[in-house]
Amino acid sequence: MREAIILAGGMGTRLQKVVPDVPKPMAPVSGKPFLYHLLKWLEEFNVGKVVISAGYKADVIKRYFGDSFNLMSLVYAVEEKPLGTGGAVTFAARLISGSGYLIINGDTWFPIDLDRFWSIHSKSENNFSIALKRMKDFSRYGTVECNGDTITRFNEKKYCKEGLINGGIYLAEKDFVESRKPQEVFSLEKDLLEKEAASGLIKCHIFEDPFIDIGIPEDYHEAQFVIKQGK
Repeated sequence: MREAIILAGGMGTRLQKVVPDVPKPMAPVSGKPFLYHLLKWLEEFNVGKVVISAGYKADVIKRYFGDSFNLMSLVYAVEEKPLGTGGAVTFAARLISGSGYLIINGDTWFPIDLDRFWSIHSKSENNFSIALKRMKDFSRYGTVECNGDTITRFNEKKYCKEGLINGGIYLAEKDFVESRKPQEVFSLEKDLLEKEAASGLIKCHIFEDPFIDIGIPEDYHEAQFVIKQGK
């Protein structure tokens, strides 16, 4: 059974002036919470179980979705204190029954072909794979350097005419992440991925699908047009 973790614990500070009083993944898009569209997308690729990593106003998410989404099982890993993205992953991974899992951000729309991503990850016996997105004329995101399918470096945010960014979708082996966590509270990006970049163990694949970060008001408004209900 395919399993996934959705990181849905953010407060969405930048978005609160547009969508107050709800967790960021519950911001309405095309008449439904953004999280609804993420679950519909996961459902298309036969994900059978989703662990929703929640924190801020977790009860809002739990009341809306309950313990299932159609045939998909939903369980919740609710942080009592902020654990960072890495801490949230390892905390949620306790509820994963298999040896590996998908990780996605609860505020990003990047609807890649998960069948292809899973196939590449499995056939190559990767420990950790990242879906990358090619972008042009941007300064909001850091860039990623690769040698073939291997990530060699993560760079800080600065203006780039063209480059690859971390799309916030990962396939991870549970033992790999657990054995490398520096402490209970840590950043997946800064404290694990950036430090492991030189090891040759962080793999990547480039996808050309639309990429939207709804945590930024401009992109949130754009998402209303890009994301179609039920698609």
